[in-house]
Amino acid sequence: MKRLKVLRRWFARRFGYARLICLALLIGFAVLRVFDPAPVKELRIRTFDTYQVIEPRVKTIRPVTIVEIDEKSLAKLGQWPWPRTYLADMVTNLTNLGAAAIAFDVVFSEPDRLNPDAAARTMRYLDEVTRGKLRALPSNDQVLADAIRGSRVVLGETGLASVLAPFDKDLPLTGFATVGGEAEPFLFEFPGLLRNVPIIERSAAGRGLVTIVPERDGIIRRVPMILRAQGAMMPSLSLEILRVVTGTPTVLIKADRAGLKSIKLRGLEIPTDKNGRLWVHFARQDPSIYVSAADVLDGSAPLDKIKGKLVLIGASATLLNDIKTTPVSPTMPGVEIHAQVLESVLIHAGVSQPNYAIAVELFAALVLGLLVIGFAPGVGPVTLFLVGALFATALVGTSWFFYQQYRLLLDFTYPLLSTTAIYLTLIFSSFVREQAQRRQIRSAFGQYLSPALVEQLALSPEKLVLGGEEREMTILFSDVRGFTTISETYKNDPQGLTRLMNRFLTPLTNAILTYKGTIDKYMGDAIMAFWNAPLDDKHHQLNACNAAVDMLERIDELNKTREREAKEGGHVYIPLNIGVGLNTGTCVVGNMGSDLRFDYSVLGDSVNLASRLEGQTKEYGFPIVVGSKTALAVKDKFAILELDFIMVKGKTEPEVIYAIAGREEVANSERFQRLRNLTIEMLACYRSRDWDGAMEAIARGRKSDEGRDLELLFDLYEARILDYRKAPPPDDWNGAYALLTK
Repeated sequence: MKRLKVLRRWFARRFGYARLICLALLIGFAVLRVFDPAPVKELRIRTFDTYQVIEPRVKTIRPVTIVEIDEKSLAKLGQWPWPRTYLADMVTNLTNLGAAAIAFDVVFSEPDRLNPDAAARTMRYLDEVTRGKLRALPSNDQVLADAIRGSRVVLGETGLASVLAPFDKDLPLTGFATVGGEAEPFLFEFPGLLRNVPIIERSAAGRGLVTIVPERDGIIRRVPMILRAQGAMMPSLSLEILRVVTGTPTVLIKADRAGLKSIKLRGLEIPTDKNGRLWVHFARQDPSIYVSAADVLDGSAPLDKIKGKLVLIGASATLLNDIKTTPVSPTMPGVEIHAQVLESVLIHAGVSQPNYAIAVELFAALVLGLLVIGFAPGVGPVTLFLVGALFATALVGTSWFFYQQYRLLLDFTYPLLSTTAIYLTLIFSSFVREQAQRRQIRSAFGQYLSPALVEQLALSPEKLVLGGEEREMTILFSDVRGFTTISETYKNDPQGLTRLMNRFLTPLTNAILTYKGTIDKYMGDAIMAFWNAPLDDKHHQLNACNAAVDMLERIDELNKTREREAKEGGHVYIPLNIGVGLNTGTCVVGNMGSDLRFDYSVLGDSVNLASRLEGQTKEYGFPIVVGSKTALAVKDKFAILELDFIMVKGKTEPEVIYAIAGREEVANSERFQRLRNLTIEMLACYRSRDWDGAMEAIARGRKSDEGRDLELLFDLYEARILDYRKAPPPDDWNGAYALLTK
């Protein structure tokens, strides 16, 4: 048991639980086919019914004629049963017309109620002389027996569900011999047997069971050729006719351990299933083989329908209740079933399901099932559908080929259903796995991605690389200016401080998510976010800058609302101001942390620079400061101002940093153009070490309306120039620059 668990775990790790379940399913289907419960049988035989409907047997010869007890005969001769003298005349007329053999699909289990002695006993007002004459007449049964004895007649008998009378061992029985194995355990058995009255029974050339065992759904497909009734082995009516006609003294049964294989008569071998049943290849109902009993009795029956024919006498009238259902006809007289059996055997047109069919079906199911288990998970759905359709076509085509060419019944439904069930199990497990993966993605990213992006990621999880990868990204850091001062006003109201934080973090977060950003983390009043992961974003620089501007706009709206509330509530109003740093560069992104806890985050020098740029917003007086890669990518969409050079860790050359003053409409305004020209002039003088020119540009800028927006920038550069003038001149500019930008 322990080894089995180890093997199961190894298989699950190596191939997955879905394949393990499918393997168990394959074994389960094999067990199901071996035990072959009724629903499995019914599905199989319904498939074979379809074959017969598509291609029923086509009659080329008509060796059998049915003398029918039809409505016409009943109207002319009276209700059934008729006096057996009528039947005796019928046998005599058929014999004289040259019938090869005659069989009754009727059982004469009781003496004729119209026998002369019965009339003498039951009729009133007869004188004794008349009664004596009646008693002296031969019985109707004797008349029929004499007619039967003068011909080759097979009588019908029937199996019963209970014993009505002791078995009469003195009455004749058909002999059987078996080779290869026992046959009796596989035969259908009836506890009782209804036979003909002895005088008629002994006169016949043969006797066989007219009992037809229907399938579970009431349809006749297979007719038992040999049965057991009240302990005796009995032939069917059809088999007994063939035995009498061929002159076979003893019926030979071929069997093996699986059951019966065939029945052999002189010059004729009949294949059967393991239970001794012939799978009849039905033709459509054929009115041309019927002759009315009334026509036989009055001598008007056509000679060509009788001479040399096997003649069956039975009921076709609906009122006599001998109507059966077959695959090709919903209402076929029972006597015609016997005719169909005889025709199928005589022209070798029967169908059969060989005993090895189950082995073929199991092998096909095993091979196809293993192929699906092995290859389906790695194949695309379209390819898998096409391959599955090809396999299904091959199975159906092979089964149809053997039916059409060799009249062999090989079931394709079992391997097809087995394979389909395995395929659907794999599909279902894949669906469950994908749903779980989507739930995991929604849970993991729902807090820091927009709902649209989360859904896109859930629908296309292959776009997600969680193990860590290197890619170009845009990083954002934001922080609230003077938040310590603001928080001190909530010293006695921590819940109010929490509400305030949630109140301003919510619109900032929404701005980031609106422009396809990913929230990395919240650090108190600060936010870290990034673009171009986990989903690709070709415009990540543009989206990040849009988000930064939107954050400022949303904070402005929030401040207006808070100011109005402060006036109405009579408390102190302190505006919220944020600084945003943006930088674009190569980063490492993925799940980071310990085995127990990890987050989807980003690392790299570009991240550190973005954080540093956010801190520079206080120094330069602009709320949005961006790196050079970000600025160059969006220069046509935003109002960009160059600010300064700063030294960056890991680089020998300084990084140019910029401010974003607004969107494209701001960039196109005259005011911004004047502002931009002021900074360009100042920076040009500063970098050429023209301190006087730089100071003059600063002074001119302070006097202009636009200069108010550059107040902190002017202060910064003015202080640098004054420090430089106080310091001794360095030997090189790099040293001077290092001094001024430290």
